[in-house]
Amino acid sequence: MTAAIIDGKAFAAKVRAQVAEHVARLKEQNGITPGLAVVLVGEDPASKVYVSSKGKQTVEVGMNSYEHKLEADTSEADLLALIARLNADPAVHGILVQLPLPGHLNSDLVINSIDPAKDVDGFHISNVGLLGTGQKSMVPCTPLGCLMMLRDHHGSLAGMNAVVVGRSNIVGKPMAQLLLGDSCTVTIAHSRTKDLAAVCRAADILVAAVGRPEMIPGDWVKPGATVIDVGINRIERDGKGVLVGDVHFDSAKAVAGAITPVPGGVGPMTIACLLANTLTAACRAHGLPEPKGLTA
Repeated sequence: MTAAIIDGKAFAAKVRAQVAEHVARLKEQNGITPGLAVVLVGEDPASKVYVSSKGKQTVEVGMNSYEHKLEADTSEADLLALIARLNADPAVHGILVQLPLPGHLNSDLVINSIDPAKDVDGFHISNVGLLGTGQKSMVPCTPLGCLMMLRDHHGSLAGMNAVVVGRSNIVGKPMAQLLLGDSCTVTIAHSRTKDLAAVCRAADILVAAVGRPEMIPGDWVKPGATVIDVGINRIERDGKGVLVGDVHFDSAKAVAGAITPVPGGVGPMTIACLLANTLTAACRAHGLPEPKGLTA
């Protein structure tokens, strides 16, 4: 068996096209342009690349992009004051504070100062609670992207046995909640799980989100299972830096029914879902119908 490759790059392009279509209609029919504000504190190289990419793609789908780049020594009070201004700005429908923040800033305090309705990362404690109780929320972008790809591949997920390896607040926990919402039977596994290999082998859907290069080999994968690899790890191989996932791709591909590659799988969906969340937030802010297929 050779697994079908779930092409996240192509799927993300499709999602962005849907977002652009909705944005154009929103402008034409309602005179509303969704706006996304991204706040970057400091000079973290990876964060600068992410923010630049987010800004570019925001403009490409017809939204307004507002970038706020602050010095690394910006005080907590000044950062919170900026967020308060963005919360009050009706032209801003989505607010994202790029993580990680410099060490002197309290990330939890900063994230929870964002208006939950504008929290397009889905990290605010109110959105976490709403998602956990099955209510309407802003959903974290990476798990939302995984869910979209799973729905596209399988149609209904009801009754499937899903295993999420990783218990982070950003991916593992919300991914489990989303799969529960689609009527999967869900197990959250992690580094302390007894006989992790056996737990993984029971999964119809296996989501790997642990941040350990190629931790899950092919013989941990149930024949025919769908593997969603969230990991993006840079390692040295043959004297060159390469990107690999949390799953050993070649051995898993020989067993799985479908698998996401790294790169080109889950990664592109994260920004696409950020744009989708911003559109959803704009529609909710104005009491308009939410775009179908772009939310959980």
